[in-house]
Amino acid sequence: MLNGSDLYALDIDGASFVKACGGPCTEGCVTLARIGDDAWALGDSKRPDAEPLRFTTEELAVAGIDPARFGLPV
Repeated sequence: MLNGSDLYALDIDGASFVKACGGPCTEGCVTLARIGDDAWALGDSKRPDAEPLRFTTEELAVAGIDPARFGLPV
């Protein structure tokens, strides 16, 4: 299992982010991308200069975020 510091060592250049809004949002401010076998990047399209946060699949699940809901393979 990856730890937090390992997640930030992963290269996310070229990661394909999708809108991951939980409601009828038209702005799509939350973005999500798979960046490894058990690793995800969560970004903010309103702040493209801010580095995306990194999470494991387990951490996303604890937060109630299911990547499959947004069309991403788990």
